[in-house]
Amino acid sequence: MEYLIFWLMALGFIAAVIGVEIYRDRKKQKRFKESLHRDYGILRERRQDLERFARINRYYLKHAQTGQIDDVTWNDLDMDQIFRSMNHTYSAAGEEYLYHTLRSAGQSAEQLEGLEKWIRYFMEHEEERVYVQLQMAKLGYLGKYSLYDYIDNLGYLGERSNRRAILMDLLFIPLVACMPFFFSYALLGCIALMVFNIMTYFKEKEEIEPYIISFQFIVKLLDAADRVEKVPSGNKDAFWEPILKKIKEKRAALAPLRRGSIWVESKNGSLSGNPLDLLMDYLKMTFHVDLIVFNKMLAFLQKNVQPVDDLNTLLGRLETSIAIGAWRTSLGRDNGYCVPKFLPEGEIALRVEEGYHPLIEEPVKNTIETKQGVLLTGSNASGKSTFLKMVAINAILAQTVHTCTASRYEAHVWRIYSSMSLRDDIESGDSYYMVEIKALKRILTAVKEEGMPVLCFVDEVLRGTNTVERIAASTQILHSLYGKSVLCFAATHDVELTELLKEEYHNYHFEEEIIDGDVCFQYRLLPGKATTRNAIKLLEIIGYDEDVIQKAQERAERFVQTGLWS
Repeated sequence: MEYLIFWLMALGFIAAVIGVEIYRDRKKQKRFKESLHRDYGILRERRQDLERFARINRYYLKHAQTGQIDDVTWNDLDMDQIFRSMNHTYSAAGEEYLYHTLRSAGQSAEQLEGLEKWIRYFMEHEEERVYVQLQMAKLGYLGKYSLYDYIDNLGYLGERSNRRAILMDLLFIPLVACMPFFFSYALLGCIALMVFNIMTYFKEKEEIEPYIISFQFIVKLLDAADRVEKVPSGNKDAFWEPILKKIKEKRAALAPLRRGSIWVESKNGSLSGNPLDLLMDYLKMTFHVDLIVFNKMLAFLQKNVQPVDDLNTLLGRLETSIAIGAWRTSLGRDNGYCVPKFLPEGEIALRVEEGYHPLIEEPVKNTIETKQGVLLTGSNASGKSTFLKMVAINAILAQTVHTCTASRYEAHVWRIYSSMSLRDDIESGDSYYMVEIKALKRILTAVKEEGMPVLCFVDEVLRGTNTVERIAASTQILHSLYGKSVLCFAATHDVELTELLKEEYHNYHFEEEIIDGDVCFQYRLLPGKATTRNAIKLLEIIGYDEDVIQKAQERAERFVQTGLWS
């Protein structure tokens, strides 16, 4: 009777622990679901896992295609920051696919129309959106590494045999069978076998631990696909029909991965504190069950990587569409957005109405319409670089997430390049000038290649060299960036270029006003070349000696009148 009471109490305790865990999990899920309904389109700053972010480009690199944004342009335009502003995904699949999407500017019109259909569906169907977000949140993240770090290296593990593990497990059978007759010896043999298995377990487990994590994620990917397949209205909605068909195909192809997957999917009991997980840990250490299952999964996965990639892509695209819709909603509450219109092939042209930089809280909106190059002049800090970035970012957004931070965007589909926020390359030993001319050379090379027209942005052409050679070389470089297959936006302090290139480039400028001894910028794009300068005035405002200011001003005025320095 006492034993019965003990076991009933033990079972009651375990049931209570499990019940509390289930209650907490459901309560947490309820709060999360409420936040998805309540906070849609309110894009708050999220803590970024820097280790995970360092590997976020793995899917993008694995799926290389023409038209992707290169690293120079991506870094020039601070695209990591723009990615973070729209990254309200809740899984590794969604996060990596969103990053890939934002760098893939070579999508066809059909692909962008398909993306638009998905974005609009989730913007208009709240229940389905929240349901998918919940399933992707359950999928979660893999850790500091990407799934593609693991599946690209499965070959390094080679073929792994289960023969020894199974043989050691089978030895328990005769030992247990002998217990009624030789209890002490049989028990001692079982203990010795357990100790041996546990010692060898940790050695083997250490070798495959990272891959077990990736296998756990793949199993969770299959579970997420199962749940997405049960989306509300899924069987009644034409939108879901092709998606669910693909999910079903990929799940069927990966069905063998589920066999025994509970052994690689379970948590580490010593960390979780769950008694059932703790029991699972001891069973795994004693009988190597998870290692046996892992080896079977490995052999299967080495031959079936593609269905995993396809399923990860499909779920990632679903969540990316939701994230873009949420970003659109946030823009609509503040400064607005538009869906781009792409012009047919022919004469190059670009039109941006009331365009603004998406990272500026209270932006000044500007409009530009041109069929040939644009040359920007103006004082320091007047807005030239921000304007260039605004146009470049909108071109990328149009061709990637089909959303522009403007009231209207019309243009061709471009290959997009920039040479703007450059710096010395310490690792290679290149000076600023060497980095700059290499960045410009890649644009000139792209212009000569066949393909879509090039849209390029150059800030302060050849600023890393002397005035005479800078103006001479800049003139020829910008002349080479003029033609039927290229549209160039360039900013410069060299007003001489406005005359040298007036037949090839439209001149625009930004200017400032001096109000009560202070420099005030309007950040408005104006036609024509700049007629004002503020560099010496800024020296005066921050307190340089009057003698320095006066003599500098005299020299500048004398040069303007005579063309000579004295």
